[in-house]
Amino acid sequence: MKIKNILISQPVPTEIEKSPYGDIIKKHGVHIEFHKFFKIEGVTTREFRDERIYINEFTAVVFNSKHAVDQFFRIAKEVRVDVPETMKYFCMSESIAFYLQKYVQFRKRKIFHASDMAQMIDIVKKHKSENFLIPCSDSHNKELPNMFESMKVQYKEAVMYRTLPAEMKELFDINSFDMIVFFSPQGIRSLFYNWPDFQQGEKLIGAFGTTTAQAATEAGLVVNVPAPSSTAPSMTMAIDQYLTKNNKK
Repeated sequence: MKIKNILISQPVPTEIEKSPYGDIIKKHGVHIEFHKFFKIEGVTTREFRDERIYINEFTAVVFNSKHAVDQFFRIAKEVRVDVPETMKYFCMSESIAFYLQKYVQFRKRKIFHASDMAQMIDIVKKHKSENFLIPCSDSHNKELPNMFESMKVQYKEAVMYRTLPAEMKELFDINSFDMIVFFSPQGIRSLFYNWPDFQQGEKLIGAFGTTTAQAATEAGLVVNVPAPSSTAPSMTMAIDQYLTKNNKK
């Protein structure tokens, strides 16, 4: 099947022509649309206080998304906590680490970042004496907590925001796309929230991360374009490789 239209379940990149998606459009002549499949709603100060979590009791924070960064510093401000200069930050990607510059000066803080879970394990092994806080959503996956449990490292999860499906069924026709790409289990849930009778048919499904792929499979979808992999560490590389192979056919 010739792939012509691709739906990416993320916001439009700031400069799409300079992004890897821009390269895919030029190279393969495909049409790509971007639609964020979920919205973020921060918990209230009261809800956070009810969790009985005190930020200053922790010596390190683990971020697995930019949303977690925003919500952590929002909550800290609302509960009038001055995050100590000695706080260490552990980020699940380099882009999250760079995003921290919005709140933290790199030269004054200790910031670590990993490209995958294996690398994060190696980093945390060197800091096992820290007391870690994991800001998360109400529907987060257990990959990070499971890692800390297996390593017997002190940690606590703090629900700081909710991930809710975005209303999209009036925005576009889901059946007009040949490939739909997801980056989180929330995206899969949002798909069926908006289109409860959705049938994959000949559509291709891309999924980034094991938890996203698992959510897709559990929803009855077949993942055709998985990432990361040994040959495609990013979703854009996986899409590019699939289109190259498909076009040859």
